[in-house]
Amino acid sequence: MNVKKVLCVALLFLAFGQLSAAGHRSPSPEGASVGFSNLSGGDVVPPVFIVKFTISGMGIAPAGSQIENTGHHHLLIDVAELPDLDQPLPMTDNIRHFGQGQTQAELQLPEGEHSLRLLLADHAHIPHDPPVMSGLITITVSANAPPQSDP
Repeated sequence: MNVKKVLCVALLFLAFGQLSAAGHRSPSPEGASVGFSNLSGGDVVPPVFIVKFTISGMGIAPAGSQIENTGHHHLLIDVAELPDLDQPLPMTDNIRHFGQGQTQAELQLPEGEHSLRLLLADHAHIPHDPPVMSGLITITVSANAPPQSDP
């Protein structure tokens, strides 16, 4: 086999390995779940409010920490279609990363209806298999809403 063929085959194996690693999803245990502890669908909240995340059946670990049965939260705001669950979640205004292991956040949203969903992802920001995500809730942001009583 000549050198060109060896290099070509090596590059193909390397490329295939990189593609496979990019799409590898960490397993999640049966029954694992995430959700919101202080919000429910239909809630009316002020433009600045606290959202608290829950997790059951798994643990929280910062991004980059490859520990079995752990992940970190991602908050999907007004995301109509789920992103590709085989790839790292993009970081956008609508997909917020909590890669330091945060379990709550202060949000500021414009007035109106907004949908929220939590999605847990592994050390590389790739959702687990099967995905660990909350149901979609819809809240209304209103300047007339009372302040949160227990942020």
